[in-house]
Amino acid sequence: MKKLLIALCLTCALALTANAGGKGKKHELTDEQKTVHKDMLAKYDANKDGKLDKEEKAKMSAEDKDKMQKAFPRHKKGEGEAKTETK
Repeated sequence: MKKLLIALCLTCALALTANAGGKGKKHELTDEQKTVHKDMLAKYDANKDGKLDKEEKAKMSAEDKDKMQKAFPRHKKGEGEAKTETK
């Protein structure tokens, strides 16, 4: 029973270690995404914090929301690209 428990613990530890390896990587933005992100921040980032909060996104035009959705298709519609910061 002890051997089974030890084997189970080692398996879990290995699985957690292997899974943790890829979490620190960020998706690299394309040139188009960088341009759209920069334009939207310049136009809508009222508090100049480098992110678009809910109030700022609510003020976006339908055309700009569409641009964000096309540039960042992995995000939910209306969320835009608020969490990615430019360097």
